[in-house]
Amino acid sequence: MYLTLGVAAHVDAGKTTLCEQLLCRAGVVRKSGRVDHGDAFMDGHALERSRGITIFSEQAEIRLARRDGTPVSVTLMDTPGHVDFSGEMERALGVLDMALLVVSCAEGVQSHTVTLFRLLRARRIPAMIFLNKTDREGADVRRTVAQMQRLLSADCVLMEQDAESLREELAARDETLMELHFEESAGREDYLAAARREMAQGLLYPVLSGSALEGRGVAELESAIAELCHTDYEGKAALPFAAKMYRVRRQDGMRYCYLKATAGRLSAREEIETPQGPQKINALFAAQGAKLSPLSVLEAGQTAAVTGHSCRPGERVGVDCGMDAQEIVPLMSVDVEPQGGLDITKLHLHLRELEEEDPLLSVRAQGDRLSVGIMGAVQIEVLGSILETRFGDRVKFLPPKVIYRETVAEPVIGIGHYEPLRHYAEAWLRLVPTAQGSGVTFADRTPANALDMNWRRQIAAHVGERTHPGVLTGSALTDVRVELIAGRAHLKHTEGGDFREATYRAIRNALMHAKSVLLEPVVRFELAFAQDCLSRVTGELIRLGAQMDSPEYDGDEVRLEGTCTAAAFWDYPQKFAATTRGHGRIASRYACHAPCRNQEEIVKEIGYSALADVKNPPGSVFCSHGAGFYVDWDKVRDWAHCEVEEEC
Repeated sequence: MYLTLGVAAHVDAGKTTLCEQLLCRAGVVRKSGRVDHGDAFMDGHALERSRGITIFSEQAEIRLARRDGTPVSVTLMDTPGHVDFSGEMERALGVLDMALLVVSCAEGVQSHTVTLFRLLRARRIPAMIFLNKTDREGADVRRTVAQMQRLLSADCVLMEQDAESLREELAARDETLMELHFEESAGREDYLAAARREMAQGLLYPVLSGSALEGRGVAELESAIAELCHTDYEGKAALPFAAKMYRVRRQDGMRYCYLKATAGRLSAREEIETPQGPQKINALFAAQGAKLSPLSVLEAGQTAAVTGHSCRPGERVGVDCGMDAQEIVPLMSVDVEPQGGLDITKLHLHLRELEEEDPLLSVRAQGDRLSVGIMGAVQIEVLGSILETRFGDRVKFLPPKVIYRETVAEPVIGIGHYEPLRHYAEAWLRLVPTAQGSGVTFADRTPANALDMNWRRQIAAHVGERTHPGVLTGSALTDVRVELIAGRAHLKHTEGGDFREATYRAIRNALMHAKSVLLEPVVRFELAFAQDCLSRVTGELIRLGAQMDSPEYDGDEVRLEGTCTAAAFWDYPQKFAATTRGHGRIASRYACHAPCRNQEEIVKEIGYSALADVKNPPGSVFCSHGAGFYVDWDKVRDWAHCEVEEEC
């Protein structure tokens, strides 16, 4: 049985130490390393060893076995615990069969623990929990389990209670098992089968405890992983090949794409379908930390690093091509300035290379400015170190600023025409505002037989293949439905790429006619702290302009939820830690982009000029007397070829 197991935790919960123990027991390493000693097998990057934190997801193969002798081949993934690198962690989540959430029994459930658990639940990833650091002073297993049942899920079940109580609890959760239990005919395999079913449905989160540093409880954890986790990749071996891409890594000048096969088989030199078209795989490698070994065949359930592939993390390849959207998005960005005579064009290329590995960097170039999306201050420091060590680039980061987005207030029509000599395409698109968080969607509203289906599909693809800049600040367009209402092609002269030009110009043309709205990111926050801090915390939040729900009380603790603009909340965690003397819990997550209250001020401050953005022209190209000529955005309708009765 193949199993991909991801280990996740709040920073300093002992996640990497636990991974080292599992690797040592499996014989992958002779001696378990430690993050603070800089010798952890899974934290091999120099930055990780110097900083003592996990920055990049790493993996290794270990072998376990069930009591009945069934072998279990486990791909163990150590994911970053620091919130600044949660994008790297989320990409790994996309290929997990199961997660192991590590919680410090000394500190209890912390802010990022709650965020991780919600991500696992939202993605329906089965999980078990290891309560670590039970050897620490103040650690209380049952108290922490009760806290998990309150903050994470009532289905967190301690597996170390007496056998009869555990059997009764498992039986109470499964009707089939309950009958056998009452009849006293249930055997060990019946209880295990029920636990596997409940885990798969997200109705059971087994909890085990121990001390990774001392190796206590690790053997019991291995047994639980082998016995309780179940996958059925053997039944998918005969299906057409399908896989998910989750990582890009460069080593010794070679680009490696990491993928997880979800069905079928793949051999080197085979061609597979990708969102960019068919691509041939040059070679396959099994990953054991940073060491890569040649692999002859990749089977369903296995992971591999491949060469000859240009896909990005988050893409699906094979029979189900596409791109998985990330729930974690950067809400702030920083401008990057080259230093020491560094050419800005060269810096741009290097940032683009890093963006292939971390798409959340969202590199943008506007004039002589380069900006990247960031999750936090530590990520900025790490990015600077990577630029210097990998490329020799010295850079300066300017203060963080909000990542805005734009939408339209009401429906509007735009026209895109592209007709240089021997080319032809015209598209009429209507932009319709949609609900917050809906992104950019597409709908075909053209009459039957008005445009060949091939061209319609191309327009739909071009709408979704890139972010479309707004005209207020150049920020990405969102929360609109792009409706195709008319289009025209030429029997001889329309070629691939013509409708790309027409589509981009039509969207841009519509925005020039639209009443645009600037949106700013809003976060949903959750705070937990002692009641004697309530007045100070609420006062601080009021000054930030936050909207708060009614507080909830749990003994001496108060929990407070609400919303706040990302810009105002950016620095608040440090303030909150000082106010609560480090004893509170704070978590925030992206909620939506909402209308900016000071739109005119922000637009003026950014100083973006839509007409000066030569890469995104709002006008169109027409042809007369064998030569193409440009028509300004406000005159395109006078020259358009389609006749459309419906306006908005």
